[in-house]
Parts: sequence; structure tokens; C-alpha cells
Amino acid sequence: MFIIIIKKAVQKALVVLLLLTLSVTALYYFACADYKADMVSAEVKALPIYKVDCDEQKISISFDASWGAEHTEKILDILDEYNVKATFFLVNIWLDDYPEMAQEIAKRGHEIGLHSVSHPHFTQLNRQQITDELIDNAAKIEEITNLRAKLFRPPFGDYNNTVINTVNSLGFVPIQWSIDSLDWKDLTSDQICQRVIPKVAAGEIILFHNNGLHTAEALPRILQEFKAKGLSCVPIGDLIYKENYYIDCNGIQRLK
Repeated sequence: MFIIIIKKAVQKALVVLLLLTLSVTALYYFACADYKADMVSAEVKALPIYKVDCDEQKISISFDASWGAEHTEKILDILDEYNVKATFFLVNIWLDDYPEMAQEIAKRGHEIGLHSVSHPHFTQLNRQQITDELIDNAAKIEEITNLRAKLFRPPFGDYNNTVINTVNSLGFVPIQWSIDSLDWKDLTSDQICQRVIPKVAAGEIILFHNNGLHTAEALPRILQEFKAKGLSCVPIGDLIYKENYYIDCNGIQRLK
């Protein structure tokens, strides 16, 4: 009788041990599966170019244009004074109101990029709607300026995989920014400079707006800082790589 009790106790212990082993194995399997799924998700996340890992001492400034033009000519004059070429991302609703200013931007030798037709949140659009926004924007820019835009900046910096993959499939290059001046918030000149100047370095892409209230006032100090650091300011199209590159998980474009 005593031996039978011992055998049953051993059997119960073995069953418990087996169940524990199976539980641990299952937990490990699902943990690994979740990890692998996360890794796959991270690997396929599509990103625009935020900045460029470059050996040359180059930096880019850009201006998004979706409202107003009262301060644009002053900005253009300052850029001329410092012999700087920039990239202007234009929206159709702005182009319709200020076609002459768009032509002036092009005349002065600045690069022009796409910024949509109506400045929507692109993550709320389907693939066809995204395509229509890009194609119509490109057509309007070419109609007014005779320039074929190659770069695209999503309004509000709003994107997902569908947006980036659609942009790429149409042959355009999605561009974000690495330094945000927040000039659209009507920051003072000093506040804009404080946001931008400490971060100035090769490969950075700076975001301004053509109608920022104090953008023109801040620009000379910022451009002087470029010169002091030995940085050449070029359009984004001259900063980015055209081939043999990849974009890392932080949105930094690097040579392979």
C-alpha cells in the first residue's frame, strides 16, 4: 500500500513537471514569435529622409508654402544676399493664389518640391487619393514654374507606409526634416534661432515656412552660423544621395 502511494505521488509530480515544461515552452515560443513579429514590423516600416549622413559640409534649409506670401520676397532677398539656394515645398491652394511668387522663387534658382493639392493629412487618404494629390500637385507646379518637382514633403509631416510607398512608386522622394524652427507658431527671431542654431551640422534639413512672421528676421543669424561652421547651404536635391543608399531606422539616409 505504501509503495502504491509513493508511485502515485511520483506520477503526479511527473505530470506537474511535464505541464510546467509545456507552459514554459509555450511562453518562450509566443515571446519569440512576438519578438520576431516586432522585428519584421520594424524592418518593413517605410520612412522619408529626415537627414543625410554625409562627409561633405553641406546642410539644407526648406520652406513650406501653404498660406500667405507677405514675407516671402524678403526671405528671397536674404537668400540672395547670402548666395544661398533653398527648397520650397508648394501646395496647389497656395500656387493658385500666388503664381507670380512661385515663378519668382523659380526665377531666383531655388528648388521646388511637392506639398500636395489641398494640404490634407495623408494618412487619412487611400492610395488613389494620395496619387491624385501628388500628380495634380506636380502638374500645377510645372504649369506655373516650368519645373518638374522630384521631392515631396507630406503636410503636417504626416505619413505611414501607404504614403511613403505610394510616393516612391511614383518616382518622387519623400522628405521630412531634422530641425523644426516652429516659425509657424510666430516665435520670436531669438526663439527661432535658439531652436535651430545649436543643432546646425552637416546633413541636417531645416524646416521653415515662407510666411513665418519672424522667419526673415532670424535667417541672417542662422546663415551666418552656417558660414562660421564651414557649412555650405544647398537645396535638398543636392544634399541627398540619388543611388546606392538606404534609410536607417531613424530616417537618416546613408550610403550602402
